[in-house]
Amino acid sequence: MNLDDWQKEVLETEGNLVLCSGRQVGKSTVIAIKAGESAVKSKKTIMVIAHVERQALLLFEKILSHIYENYKNQIMKGRKKPTKHTIHLKNGSIIHCLPTGDSGYGIRGYTINELYADEAHFIKEDVWAAVTPMLATTGGTINLLSTPFGTTGYFYRCFTDENNNFTKIHVSTEAVAEKREEPQKTHLVEFLKDEKDRMTKLQYQQEYLGLFVGGIQRFFSDAMITNSCTQKVEPYIPVGDRFQGVDIARMGGDETVLVSLDRIDRDRLIQFDMEIPDGQLLTDTTRLILHKDKLINHKKIYIDDGGMGVGVYDPLLEHEQTKRKVVAINNAKRSQDKITDNQRVKALLKEDLYNNLRVLMESGKIKLFNLPEIKQSLRSIQYEIENGKLRIYGNYTHIVEAIIRAAWCIKDKTLNIYYYS
Repeated sequence: MNLDDWQKEVLETEGNLVLCSGRQVGKSTVIAIKAGESAVKSKKTIMVIAHVERQALLLFEKILSHIYENYKNQIMKGRKKPTKHTIHLKNGSIIHCLPTGDSGYGIRGYTINELYADEAHFIKEDVWAAVTPMLATTGGTINLLSTPFGTTGYFYRCFTDENNNFTKIHVSTEAVAEKREEPQKTHLVEFLKDEKDRMTKLQYQQEYLGLFVGGIQRFFSDAMITNSCTQKVEPYIPVGDRFQGVDIARMGGDETVLVSLDRIDRDRLIQFDMEIPDGQLLTDTTRLILHKDKLINHKKIYIDDGGMGVGVYDPLLEHEQTKRKVVAINNAKRSQDKITDNQRVKALLKEDLYNNLRVLMESGKIKLFNLPEIKQSLRSIQYEIENGKLRIYGNYTHIVEAIIRAAWCIKDKTLNIYYYS
């Protein structure tokens, strides 16, 4: 495998490491090599963490893949064969994979030699108090990797503090692209050109230049998230009208998400269902929505009909069960009203949908599941003002995108959006 110079530096670094980079540079690949080689060469207890399980598993699976491809005979079999959260090696090394959640409660009690924290900027402050005791008796090391996210938090301090004991490596996606071999170089350069045209200047600097930039703010505060994410994930019988919001995964993007809300007295919303299926075909997603609707009997199903969403929206529009329920909300379009073929069309601005959810959260009129995945998705939403216009974006938005559509049901009484009678 041909490694970039910065990747070689990562592998050669001993002690604590903080890797701050743009996206698509190969940071998780080289960290997987580093962790895998360390586990094979000597007996170690290693832990891989991230705020949510899905993110931790991505790195964990890459570590397992590296060991399997290069040291297959070192992996234990039988009762100690690899599981979703643990890898046992014949030399006594153990690699754990755990989500931290908001408090780090699930990772307390371990004693480890090495810690690898993916998307470290999303890991909350309380978690790091649980990390230090795990490394105290072994003199172990911390490896942090992340794209920047604002100018606060543990990851930011570790990278910017000149007096700590972390080796700091910064990697720009543009610099990586220029040194790649063809045809990967051309593909990556063209991709970055498209992203630069699509993004704001500050957003591009953060996501691909790997810079900590000011001027970008969180759209949902921690207080809003804490006060709104209080609903227990347990059996719940809706007492009002039921509405579903759907976000369809883009090709190679995040997962498809289905969220259902109970609207009580046309004034309050309570989440009672969420489904995030494994990667699947659009036809499977259509069948899943139909199945969920048969169980729940939604009043309306809100779905983005742009991009890949049209492949789900059109079949639902033709199906007898859902043709009077499905509502298209395309947040990529500007607000406008027009009549075509007896259809009243209103395409919403993205900020209309997000502002509606924020108002509900600020006023205490929505209760969402108390799940780390939902909280991280809400925390990932950022905004900035560019040329007098509000720009909203994030890199873990798929759950919130489903929620903002479902939450639009609070407007159902007065607004017809792609409504077919």
